[in-house]
Amino acid sequence: MTTLPATLLQRLLLDPTRRERVTHVEHVPARVGRRADWPVWVPQLLVDRLALQGVPAPWEHQAAAADLARGGQSVVISTGTASGKSLAYLLPVLSALLEDEKATALYLSPTKALATDQLRAIRALNLMQVRAATYDGDTAHEERDWVRRFGTLVLTNPDMLHRGVLPRHSDFSRFLRGLRYVVVDECHTYRGVFGSHVAQVLRRLRRVCARYGAEPVFLLASATASEPDVSASRLVGVPVAAVSDDASPRGTTEFALWEPPLMDSHGGENGAPIRRSATAETGDLLADLVVEGARTIAFVRSRRGAEAVAVNARRAVTEAAPELASRVAAYRAGYLPEERRELEKRLQSGDLLGVAATNALELGVDVAGLDAVILSGWPGTVASVWQQAGRAGRAGQGALAVFVARDDPLDTYLVHHPSAMFGRAVEATVLDPSNPYVLGPHLCCAAAELPLTEEDLELFGPGTEELLADLVRRGLLRHRPKGWFWTSRERPDADLRGAGGPPVRLVEAATGRLLGTVDNSSAHSQAHTGAVYLHQGESYVVELLDLEEAVALVRPDEPDYSTSARDITDIRIAETLRSTTYDGVVLSYGTVDVTHQVVSYLSKRVGSGEVLGEELLDLPPRQLTTRAVWYTVSATLLEAASLEWADLPGAAHAAEHAAIGLLPLFATCDRWDIGGVSTALHEDTGLATVFVYDGHPGGAGFSERGFARAASWLQATRDAIAACECATGCPSCVQSPKCGNGNEPLDKAGAVRFLDVVLRSGLGQVWPG
Repeated sequence: MTTLPATLLQRLLLDPTRRERVTHVEHVPARVGRRADWPVWVPQLLVDRLALQGVPAPWEHQAAAADLARGGQSVVISTGTASGKSLAYLLPVLSALLEDEKATALYLSPTKALATDQLRAIRALNLMQVRAATYDGDTAHEERDWVRRFGTLVLTNPDMLHRGVLPRHSDFSRFLRGLRYVVVDECHTYRGVFGSHVAQVLRRLRRVCARYGAEPVFLLASATASEPDVSASRLVGVPVAAVSDDASPRGTTEFALWEPPLMDSHGGENGAPIRRSATAETGDLLADLVVEGARTIAFVRSRRGAEAVAVNARRAVTEAAPELASRVAAYRAGYLPEERRELEKRLQSGDLLGVAATNALELGVDVAGLDAVILSGWPGTVASVWQQAGRAGRAGQGALAVFVARDDPLDTYLVHHPSAMFGRAVEATVLDPSNPYVLGPHLCCAAAELPLTEEDLELFGPGTEELLADLVRRGLLRHRPKGWFWTSRERPDADLRGAGGPPVRLVEAATGRLLGTVDNSSAHSQAHTGAVYLHQGESYVVELLDLEEAVALVRPDEPDYSTSARDITDIRIAETLRSTTYDGVVLSYGTVDVTHQVVSYLSKRVGSGEVLGEELLDLPPRQLTTRAVWYTVSATLLEAASLEWADLPGAAHAAEHAAIGLLPLFATCDRWDIGGVSTALHEDTGLATVFVYDGHPGGAGFSERGFARAASWLQATRDAIAACECATGCPSCVQSPKCGNGNEPLDKAGAVRFLDVVLRSGLGQVWPG
């Protein structure tokens, strides 16, 4: 496929009705690369082998990062997709392994696919002295023994480091004693609760390495990010230098913003207008591009969505070009190892022409020669937008990228405010390693690995001493003159993904076949009785969710609807940590106690989004102590906004929904990572109050970012509601797909007036006029 991206876009728009869906096209110009000389310390053998792989010389940023690491400085390479970050960290790593037979290196990636791909690239260099191998859940036990005894470059992931390496560090003594470098690939993905857990795993690694006399240099690779050195330092706990001047070449990219049309024949909840689903629209676009012969990846936020896009695309391709239907597939996390390996093989070979993928592929297989990328909905961060879009054009040719908006406030705001995507700096990565719900379990793990001492207090950060005292009081640790000791014969554990329990297994009831897993924290909303689940293009309906056994029994079915869970929430203020007072508005950040319960689910017709019905569920409530940002509004300001007492609940409720939808633009989160509550009169404040809270125990840093960016956040919220073309509220502005109150009451016009007076109070940087 050699069609220019602009021409490819024109072909997609041959249908006049489609042209109206494109709200903006951004032309990203090509860039000429800048080469550097090979660093003098790189062995000639490595230079020769890289030349055979088509690398005549490094780009300037690769050489700069490699020199820093070689000099003992931990470094983060924060450059665009396909900029060659892997060579930047492999130069010092492979050089060290070639020079010193006792030297070792550790490579950490967020996905197994990425580690497998890196191993393939390293072995292609045919360096006999470099004994590289993966060490993860798919590694056979006999292979694990070989890796422990002989491996010099071990590729694994944070979960395996946490559960399979650090608790058995004595078995890895040879490897840890020689550890020179630790590579943390795709480090921008370690954010929120997961990032905070990984930060503590890395501190435990540094502590165990010190026990064996090693002090490794960290090499981190990140997508373009704001303050990458600050985020990387917070992640690994040591000073990190940043290299962010991208010197690699880049082809032109045509980037289209695409808004699906309103559906004339279908109404949403409470009669609200709805747009054609992003999933259906993405499936059609993927099919059209496959028929054009364009190698295309469609990135979809959820496992279910990826499967649905693949099914829709395959069906459309079957009608237009039946011979190509078998070359369309889904790729996502949760597949069995043999399924994943087969898909990766077909993708690498070019046998797959169209792929619907979750971010398992965004971070995984290195694929060159792609022509187009479709982003089905906001992927969470600006960094992820460019990470995904950069998968096309990776061989240096031009590329087409299409962002398809979902029917929600954030996506609608973005397609009508292109500068929010193309004209602003990328976000900083949010994580909080000192979260006591994160730190506590890792202190127990660390004590089980090696008794904790006074010297470890600084390593694990603020709050460690107080938390150790609490762990002693709870009988988890024992304090002696020489330190803190783990008291149980059983190994402690920490759930790195903050999932709050073991994953729930999805099992076919009739055969007992294991289909996949769902995080425990997601089971209430994704695997409840009646939920529709897709696997490899086949749909299933959950017959029973057994929370005690952590299993959901499913049956094959072909319903013409999808399901969406609804929940209700109650919130109490436990402690106010920060507060700012304006004229009639008080903005606060602190600790809250949340009671959350999934109470029902909606059935929506596939393709149209039409609401077919609601079914009640009987699931237990969940308790959560977390962090929140909230603001109160005085009666005087409400009067100024012409909001009667009867109108206030709907206005505040609508403002809360939209604020949840827009916060991911300012914090590296997803709307499903956060929750909210609004009330005309909250019992703890005595005033009209809107809360937005982190959906993880102890907080994840998202609401704290909302507190810091409240002016910009609430201004964007107000603008998104006011700009929506609906009359009284819809999913694109103030309706929420997870509202347990059935999106009642909602007052769109009242929400604009409500936010206007909040911004006028002095909280807003610019009064909207």
